[in-house]
Amino acid sequence: MQDQPIGDMIWDVAAIIEYLSTFTALAPGDVIATGTPGGVGDRRTPPLYMQGGDLVEVAIGVIGTLSNPVIDDPQP
Repeated sequence: MQDQPIGDMIWDVAAIIEYLSTFTALAPGDVIATGTPGGVGDRRTPPLYMQGGDLVEVAIGVIGTLSNPVIDDPQP
């Protein structure tokens, strides 16, 4: 649904890591959430939201792709 090259980020990855390192220790495996590119569900016409059965994938060049299924949250 969304696809944006890393080159379009407002701040590059090195600058983000440098900034975060000024107030927190970063360790291998930490995830840095930087926001979302345009096209989020609320801004679509009609709105479109994730639901059970959807697959969320994040791909980073030669590093690889992280895939996570969206599972419905059963109500108690």
